[in-house]
Amino acid sequence: MEGISVFDAHCDTISRCWREYEGLDRNTGMLSLERTAKFGRYCQFFALWTADGYTGYPSGGDSVERAYHALLRCFKGQMARNADRIIQCRTAGEAEQANRQGKAAAFLTVEGGELLGCDPGRLEQAAKDGVKAINLTWNHANALSGSSREAPERGLSPLGREFVSKMEDLRILVDVSHLSEAGFWDVAELARRPFIASHSNAKSVWDHTRNLTDGQINAIIKNQGVIGLNFYEDFVGGSRDLDMVRAHLDHILALGGGASAALGGDWDGCDTIRDLPAIDSLSRLYEHLLRHGYSETVVQDLFYNNLMRVVK
Repeated sequence: MEGISVFDAHCDTISRCWREYEGLDRNTGMLSLERTAKFGRYCQFFALWTADGYTGYPSGGDSVERAYHALLRCFKGQMARNADRIIQCRTAGEAEQANRQGKAAAFLTVEGGELLGCDPGRLEQAAKDGVKAINLTWNHANALSGSSREAPERGLSPLGREFVSKMEDLRILVDVSHLSEAGFWDVAELARRPFIASHSNAKSVWDHTRNLTDGQINAIIKNQGVIGLNFYEDFVGGSRDLDMVRAHLDHILALGGGASAALGGDWDGCDTIRDLPAIDSLSRLYEHLLRHGYSETVVQDLFYNNLMRVVK
């Protein structure tokens, strides 16, 4: 099915382009402008991410800062080289205008506060760079909080609380995917604006540390945030097919999350399920949901509208 509208909350494509010296227009990964050309309207969160031990990670005392700037240059360079097809956006209005012009809308995000030195003082520049959302942690605990994988008992530190407050002041979305559950509840207590889980699933459907409990899902729904369904096979679990993705969606909907369910494919960051090997295969999920009785309204909210709401 071509011409569908897609707004996806997480990909690691920029990090992949940086490491592999490939372009966003055409590459050997899961997401490219060649692949997304089949969509009608298309918006994407592009994460800046790297970690110690990964190809291209700089060494030395200023390695984190240099990694951020190297990734940012890569992102900006890809935007410039493909300006006729995609443009960086900061708001829903800008994204809608880009889509009306036949262009894709790119939102810049940061995965792991350590890329910004866990420093609230660097958030103003990040906002000027156009950063729209920040995952407080990746897999590793940092000065802001524990993660779902490391020091999960640790919540937000005093620095983490300051970081979150400053993010909200700057209208940067707080992203709780990868965060420890203790950190999650600290964010939920502090949040004055909607926060998101850009690429997470339902723990009641598949019991994985990276998935969200019903309490966490309810908190995001109450906060009017969004949860991006993650297609990483380990987080989908079970039969690792479209039926299992649908099970995660059904659980979120059953909890009242019709306005909070979104897409968060984790493209170029993981081994996705066999039915969704790349972003252009999302048409399979769209058709699958319609065949199983979901209304066009529910599917379009999932695929585009809900995420557009939180970037306003």
